[in-house]
Amino acid sequence: MPEGHVTHRLARTLTADFGGRRVRVSSPQGRFADAAALLDGTVCERAEAIGKHLFIEFAGGRIVWIHLGLIGKLQFGPDEPPASPGTLRLRIAADGVRADLRGPQWCRLITADERDAVAAASGPDPLRADADAELAWARLHRSRKPIGALLMEQSIFAGVGNIYRAEVLFRHGIDPLLPGAELGRATFDSIWSDLVTLMALGVRDARIDTVEPDHTPEAMGRAPRVDRHGGEVYVYRRAGDPCLRCGTPVARAELAGRHLYWCPECQPAGAPGGPR
Repeated sequence: MPEGHVTHRLARTLTADFGGRRVRVSSPQGRFADAAALLDGTVCERAEAIGKHLFIEFAGGRIVWIHLGLIGKLQFGPDEPPASPGTLRLRIAADGVRADLRGPQWCRLITADERDAVAAASGPDPLRADADAELAWARLHRSRKPIGALLMEQSIFAGVGNIYRAEVLFRHGIDPLLPGAELGRATFDSIWSDLVTLMALGVRDARIDTVEPDHTPEAMGRAPRVDRHGGEVYVYRRAGDPCLRCGTPVARAELAGRHLYWCPECQPAGAPGGPR
């Protein structure tokens, strides 16, 4: 499932390509046809992201709410006839460019009030200037759930997914099973700051990089990582590979319905970690 940096990149591209323009809106697949007919010929004002939620605002207070889910894709290109119209849920086009949406978890036409309700139910998003880290701290600090599970809860950390959770826990030396209530405030503040920085780099570079300069392929004389997500990471999808810091094989287990990766030496049982 795309993490928050992906939806923020998509929002920026949608605003750059269509913001302030009168657009053509269609649903070749037909599943969004009625809503598309209402939007066709109107002005697309802007797009924004809140965590993994993408909102496209149109004149008249109409908003398209998209959640890509596990297989959804929003792709941009020249305004040409679609190759597979039967899978195309939504197309937005103007001035020779288009955005094509396929396979989302959902694509709905909603009101501003409904958008505000989604925002209210979401936790603070490290990529948004209006994020309130105090809210995330309050929710995390009163929970006995493992920190590795809490980092995936969108009501606490909007936009954080499996890659960022594994990497920030490693970068701070935290046992993924540590109860949230046992995490120190200074360490939480450092995690939040790390997410703000790392996710902003993800938006900029369209990839997730989390390793320090001493652990890059160039510095270590190792081959670059090959993975469809791109980027250089410490533990994510590196089960059985040597830790880039200590050489211990990276471990893997299930937590919160996803594969969790960590280093048993750098993140020993019960380790509360510390600020970076």
